[in-house]
Amino acid sequence: METADLTPLESRIRYAFQRGEPVDVRPEHPSPGATSGADRSGDAPGPSVRAAALRSLLLSSPVEGGQIPALRLSGVTVAGQLDLAYAEIPYQVELRNCDFDMPVELSAARLRQLDLRGSRLPSLTATGLRIEGDLHLADCRVSGPVQLAYARVEGNISAARLWAESEVHLEAVQVSCALDLEDARLHNPGGHALNAASINVGTVLNAGGLDAEGKVRLTGARVGGWISFIEARLRNPGGVALGLSSCEARQLTLRDAVPIEGDVRLHYSTFKAIEADPAVWPSSVRLDGLVYESLSPRLPAARRLPLLERDPDGFVPHSYDQLAHSYRGAGEDGEARTVLLAAQRRHRRTMAWPTRMWGHVQDVTVGYGFRPARAVTWLLALMLVGSLAYGLHEPQRAEAGKGPDFNALVYAADLLLPVVDFGQEKAFTPTGVHQWLAYLLIAAGWVFATTAAAGVTRSLKRQ
Repeated sequence: METADLTPLESRIRYAFQRGEPVDVRPEHPSPGATSGADRSGDAPGPSVRAAALRSLLLSSPVEGGQIPALRLSGVTVAGQLDLAYAEIPYQVELRNCDFDMPVELSAARLRQLDLRGSRLPSLTATGLRIEGDLHLADCRVSGPVQLAYARVEGNISAARLWAESEVHLEAVQVSCALDLEDARLHNPGGHALNAASINVGTVLNAGGLDAEGKVRLTGARVGGWISFIEARLRNPGGVALGLSSCEARQLTLRDAVPIEGDVRLHYSTFKAIEADPAVWPSSVRLDGLVYESLSPRLPAARRLPLLERDPDGFVPHSYDQLAHSYRGAGEDGEARTVLLAAQRRHRRTMAWPTRMWGHVQDVTVGYGFRPARAVTWLLALMLVGSLAYGLHEPQRAEAGKGPDFNALVYAADLLLPVVDFGQEKAFTPTGVHQWLAYLLIAAGWVFATTAAAGVTRSLKRQ
């Protein structure tokens, strides 16, 4: 575009661009309703600058010797479509607090740095964008989709307080440093509020305070540091509110988050630590294959076990094993045994009735091997019953004048313990009801021995 065709403001911008100087028209055109941040609904549009003039400036403007060009523009209305698709722009591009009356097109463009802070756009299409530095979208308001799939940003993506009325698409984006979505408002009911599947973030994915209506999808994400949803509000009733399957990060935190409305998918993900109060999880959480080392806040197993009941896949043994492993790693073996006992009881509900009955016997007698004190209690109770019964009614000798003297306690122990022979059982023969009591003690001893052996074996395998 020829210099003679430029408006006075466009000429001023051209002059400043060649020297890397900022042009801020807001002091010259104050708006009575001017506000700060993403909510600029009271702002009046700034003076108009043609998108074609900006495009021509960035693509063909001569560079003066000794100067470092940069487009640093604030407070204007960009008229027409700013189309920089496939462009290679070796300059800083800064369009702050600007209004765009048509979608911005940056697909496959290459820029040094892009700053759109505080601007209002119908939509942003930047699929395959390459940026050597940072991408700034903080305080932007976008009424349509934000398309950044397959982009590569060598610095940070700063989108704090971004306000988007459609999908924010970050699939397979590579961010060398951090992705900041703190206090962003993403509104796309029934669709994806944030689609960041397979995103790769070098340090931190910060979505603290995020308010999202629609699905937040981070399937396959790789984050070098932590993923934060501190104080976030996620809702997608009737669908998946948070999809974190097959993710990897050092920490996942939902501290002080509002209870999630919608399903959560955490299956086959790996985190060093997970921080979340049980109250934050919804009624459907998929956990199969989830791996972690520690959980916070520190809570008893009884507070965390109900979550494992909410898996739509039903009984998932891995989820119980993983929870028990985390307690054992924290030195809380008692809580780990509580989890494993709960797993056996949950598994029992999936079995045929004969197996369920046998499971009940193992549970009542030895707690599937995880409650050894219960076994001792049963043994002492049965021995007490036998000792009292035979102490009051001494059985007859099998052969007169032969065998040891009768001892009610030892006789009861001889009946109960199938692998021990004190010589009392063979030397005396009870009759009547006491004979049936002897049969009962012998049978109980065998049941006790069998269930104890099965439970202990199972416990050792878990260990």
